[in-house]
Amino acid sequence: MPPAQRRKEMPPDRRSYSGAESSEDLAAYYRLKWSVAARSVVAAVGGALLLLPLARFAAVAFFIGAVCGIANTLAIMRGSERLVETGGTAIFGLSSLLRLAAFSIVAAALAGRGPWWSLGPFLAGFFFPLAAYAWGAHRAFRRKP
Repeated sequence: MPPAQRRKEMPPDRRSYSGAESSEDLAAYYRLKWSVAARSVVAAVGGALLLLPLARFAAVAFFIGAVCGIANTLAIMRGSERLVETGGTAIFGLSSLLRLAAFSIVAAALAGRGPWWSLGPFLAGFFFPLAAYAWGAHRAFRRKP
């Protein structure tokens, strides 16, 4: 079903946006997108430096996980933008599966090359950008009554 038809069938209890609100939210989204990426890079470097004296491989795994997490978060955002623009759910689903496979291979390679527990720091770094985006989006798009 084309996006125009879906909008017409919107339930009456859902709030609709004016053009100005939509433009404002879109601008906030783009600011949030790049600020989360920048803050995640800073956090990745800081976290890796903190882990370095304790366990060198854990620091490397954390940093690689954060870089992969930033790439994944930006790819999810771009995929979501494309989904809204085109409505093509098949491509969105396929790209999600390919990302999952690619980043799983990186995680497995780290765990296979180093100690098995390096998967923990990798996952912590990987999910940090996504959690930072979710928290930032909650704050940025929370509607005041």
